[in-house]
Amino acid sequence: MSTKAYINSVIESVKKKDPAEHLFHQAVEEVLITLEPILAAQPKYKENAILERMVEPERIITFRVPWVDDKGAVRVNRGYRVQFNSAIGPYKGGIRYHETVTLATLKFLGFEQTFKNSLTGLPMGGGKGGSDFDTRGKSEGEVMRFCQAFMSELFRHIGQFTDVPAGDLGLGGREIGYLFGQYKKLTNQYTGVLTGKGLDFGGSLIRTEATGYGLVYFAEEMLKIRNDGFKGKVCVISGAGNVGVHTAEKLLHLGAKVVGFSDYDGAVYDKDGLTEEKIAYLKDLVFVKRGSLKEYNKKFEKAEFYAGKKSWFIPCYAAFPTSRENELDENDAQTLVKNGVKAVCEGANMPCGPKAIEVFRKNKVLYAPGKASNAGGVGTSGLEMTQNSIRLSWTREEVDAHLNKIMKNIHNACVNAYMEYGADGDYMLGANIAGFKKVADAMIAQGVV
Repeated sequence: MSTKAYINSVIESVKKKDPAEHLFHQAVEEVLITLEPILAAQPKYKENAILERMVEPERIITFRVPWVDDKGAVRVNRGYRVQFNSAIGPYKGGIRYHETVTLATLKFLGFEQTFKNSLTGLPMGGGKGGSDFDTRGKSEGEVMRFCQAFMSELFRHIGQFTDVPAGDLGLGGREIGYLFGQYKKLTNQYTGVLTGKGLDFGGSLIRTEATGYGLVYFAEEMLKIRNDGFKGKVCVISGAGNVGVHTAEKLLHLGAKVVGFSDYDGAVYDKDGLTEEKIAYLKDLVFVKRGSLKEYNKKFEKAEFYAGKKSWFIPCYAAFPTSRENELDENDAQTLVKNGVKAVCEGANMPCGPKAIEVFRKNKVLYAPGKASNAGGVGTSGLEMTQNSIRLSWTREEVDAHLNKIMKNIHNACVNAYMEYGADGDYMLGANIAGFKKVADAMIAQGVV
């Protein structure tokens, strides 16, 4: 059987086993089809059934989460933890609270996380968890009671040497605090079992900014090797959460002009570009008031708000999708290309659909997959784990320097991999091969387990 036929047989097996898990199928196919060069060159991976083993999570935990709302009514949600791969370290990955969460969503995220964590160079395996609970529209008390109920089951399955969750979509510092407090109460242990904690109880400086800052550091490296940079470049972002806002902030520091961003309600087009004052306003609006971008042009009247639209209609040099999976489709990609985009860097997990990626690659747009460019958050989570283990707190400058180094190393690993296999400029192939090789070699060394 040829290498290509072998890969296709594994992909078809995954689809046959779980036919409804389309997001997981997409993630598996996107990775496996790029691994053909390394699988052909090194038969040991096929001989040890690495692909067949790698597409199966080591463990899936599903549980009910009963809780009481402010009216005294009992509510029930579903909780999950997918412990995907621990070949290079304890499971590591976020917890997502969103009404769209399903097992398929978390399997895709856990699979992606395995390669992303491998690329950081830190000893972390891949995992993901979550619930179909949505924090939007809930009171503080309801969010706290839900988090406590969720942790009352999850605590049995996690630990600083087993599985270390973090935040994700819908789950930020507030929720991490409630989860940590309940874990501490149930186990009578004060350990670094969660990352993204508050600075007063074991959190790390730069953790909130890390994914956005890391995204820009990676993009900066992409431009550097082409003798280019961000100064004066027009940029557009989707998402207005931690990643989106801090991506904008770091781009501003590098001299870029950020003119577009979006949230659930629509897109803002600010032709004058963001300033430090506008960034500060966004942070207060989003992180403190938990408000909507609908409010932005009430403060800054020259900006325009487009209800229900995404940011991709705005002409730009670089685009940063930082919201969620498949948010940028083929039509969006064609619009960006038509308007002259030169680089697209993912700040979320698989935010560009397969056909959108085809458009970018066909038109020679620099494209960075999220498992590489989005790794700053989990990289800094690893740094938080280190600080917790040695009972020390590093300065902002120290953590930022470590983060910058991690992103440079990831970029170099991608470049080395794509150059080794004759695919100059193909960051998707480079990221997938570099991430795969470390995990696969560890799996072989540890035997059939």
